[in-house]
Parts: sequence; structure tokens; C-alpha cells
Amino acid sequence: QVQVVESGGGLVQPGGSLRLSCALSGDIFSAYDMAWYRQAPGKQRDLIAIIRRGGTTDYADSVKGRFIISRDNGKNMVYLQMNSLKPEDTAVYYCNADRGSYFEYWGQGTEVTVSS
Repeated sequence: QVQVVESGGGLVQPGGSLRLSCALSGDIFSAYDMAWYRQAPGKQRDLIAIIRRGGTTDYADSVKGRFIISRDNGKNMVYLQMNSLKPEDTAVYYCNADRGSYFEYWGQGTEVTVSS
């Protein structure tokens, strides 16, 4: 059974940094494209960063230049380094694992609050 588990959320002041982690178990991690989504209160869930099996990355314009997604295939982990955080980054952050052919999994989410 595939499981996706996020960690690392919390309260941080504007301008601060936070690193989210996501662990995948139960399957071959390197077979998955891994992504981070976020959902602010009352808004839809949006894709903010993706790192594909081959290592290529893409970012939403709202986080480009501030957030960095990375993966460690040896540890079955994906990370989201978030810098220069703004109040509008406040949201629940979700990790997504997708290997195609209907094999897609979500974590339970981790809450990030940016506030002074």
C-alpha cells in the first residue's frame, strides 16, 4: 500500500523560511513525478511545484524564485524549501505522487501559517 506523508509545517514570520518534507513508501519512489500543491482557506488546491522522474522542475509564478523543490531517490523523499515567505503563502500544503496509469496518491497535508 502506497503512503505519502508530509511534515514540516508550522508558524513562521513574514520573510522567514521553512522546509517541508514528504516521504513515499510502498512503491518505487523513482517511478513517480512528485509535486507540491497548496490550498488556502476558501480557495482551490493549486499546483505550486513539481519535480519529475527525470529531475526537471517547474514552479507556479507565485513561488518562482522563492521556493525550491528537490528529491532524494535514495531516501524516498521530496522537499520544498520555502524562502522569503509571505502571508499569502498561508495554506495547507499537500504532497502528490503520480506515476501515471491512475496511480496517483496524496498526503494528508501540512499547515503553513505566515504571520507576525
